[in-house]
Amino acid sequence: MPESKSKFLIPAIGAAAVAVGGIAAYMYFFKGPSGDSSGAIASARVVPDDALVATYITTDPQAWSKLSQFGTPEAQKVVSNSLEAFNKTTLADGNISYEKDLKPWISGVMVALLPSNPAKPTQATPQATQEPNVLMVVGIKDKISALNLANRLKSQKDVKSQEIDYKGEKITETQGQGKPTYSAIINNNNYLVFSQDKIAIEQAIDTVKGEPSFASKQGASEILSKGVDVQNAVAQIYVPDYASMFEQLIKNSSQAKQIPRQTLDQLKQVKSMVAGIGIDNDGVRMKAVANIDPKLLKYKYEPSSSKVVSQFPANTLALVSGQGISRWWKAVTEESKNYPELNQALQQARGQLQSVNIDLDKDVFGWMDGEFGLAAIPSDQGVLAGFGFGGAFVFDTSDRKTAEATFSKIDNIVKTQNVNVQARKIGDRDITEWQIPNQGGLLAHGWLDQDTVFIALGGPIADTLSIKGGQPLDNSDSFKTITGSLQRPNGGYIYIDMDKTMLIVNKFATAAGPITPDTAAILNSIRGIGVTANSNNESTTQMEMLLSLKPKTAK
Repeated sequence: MPESKSKFLIPAIGAAAVAVGGIAAYMYFFKGPSGDSSGAIASARVVPDDALVATYITTDPQAWSKLSQFGTPEAQKVVSNSLEAFNKTTLADGNISYEKDLKPWISGVMVALLPSNPAKPTQATPQATQEPNVLMVVGIKDKISALNLANRLKSQKDVKSQEIDYKGEKITETQGQGKPTYSAIINNNNYLVFSQDKIAIEQAIDTVKGEPSFASKQGASEILSKGVDVQNAVAQIYVPDYASMFEQLIKNSSQAKQIPRQTLDQLKQVKSMVAGIGIDNDGVRMKAVANIDPKLLKYKYEPSSSKVVSQFPANTLALVSGQGISRWWKAVTEESKNYPELNQALQQARGQLQSVNIDLDKDVFGWMDGEFGLAAIPSDQGVLAGFGFGGAFVFDTSDRKTAEATFSKIDNIVKTQNVNVQARKIGDRDITEWQIPNQGGLLAHGWLDQDTVFIALGGPIADTLSIKGGQPLDNSDSFKTITGSLQRPNGGYIYIDMDKTMLIVNKFATAAGPITPDTAAILNSIRGIGVTANSNNESTTQMEMLLSLKPKTAK
């Protein structure tokens, strides 16, 4: 966001607080809207119905206080320093303290993105566009505290303001540094609205006087009322018309001409979306619910048992698992008919593989019809020892015959490339390994059971997968902690163990340039990341992500 937009918050609040002071006396015993997540619907009644997206941020201290139970001393210090820096750079110019001057009277905050005003083309910019307008709606819960701030701001010399009448309401134009900002106290003096665009303020006034609001907009009313089930919600995001939002944003982009019509049509698969962010005993959790048009959706969801996770070792750094690659591929090939460039690329790939007698659709993707897992596993041996980790693919299939034939074809091709393809035993399993002369094993593949095949990148990874006896990933404390609270059943996992991953990150960072202490402190306070998705019916998809944080430790 341009610097001018990030600087308008405090002057606008101050100017509006002056207006609050005029009615503070008789409103003394009246309390404004709640600062918790239940205030989202009330705030949405102030937002015009053409808003593309709205975000509601709670100021309920009880919800935010949950963060205090997490973090290493180093991370806590970084956060504290960041807050101090915010106060100095954003609030210090007005001699304002958030805790003393703003927190007592500010209730929940809604930030809405409105369509941009039509730009007037000029000779220099014949196709000029404008950024969408930002409208902020701030609840006022304590008029007296707002008055105290207003009285102090009145004496500031570097802020000039004037009042503009609009349909009986007062809009305050505030001129400080940069562009002017506009604000007004509306809806029975319960809300402060402000923006860098005067039209946005006028629209908000029209809304409270009876024009359609975001709360009454088709699609928005339902997602506002349902919300998302997260504990201690601190923010919620509402997108009532997903495709329209992107279309409006794209219109204002200099890259608009490069986005084909088919892409916009694909966005229409998602009707609306609502997301929530909350803080619970495990960390920061985000859930998103998307309403889908089943008639337009090419890929149909199926739950995964996630048994494939047990095939990976407990020290796995990261994992992506799921089910039905063959169905996904079929959907992609069908969709490619509407995308000439994608279709051309697929045809070229098919032709290249056909030249070596491999059918891309049948021999590569056709047999991948069961669960799959892709993982990064620590390794200090073999060709990939310098990276510190290797990779592993595991696939369940109902068509072992085709899979074996495909691996045989690929092995024969590799033999012609100065690579040794050898068979060896790992326990009671027959493994085929590709070895680079004087460097060691590059890749290996084999069968873990009748229906499960693996591909291992890096020398010892095949041994790790084949020799059972160690603790499997799904039974490790790390995997249980990071993914155990995610919704089930689901379509699979994205899993990252941050402690193990940081060992690799630090290794590469040392060579490229060290990670800053502040960044390292934040990353080291994260236990891991878990993501999953599911679908209870054909018209709804849910995604959940947990940023698992380490419990607070003593200084």
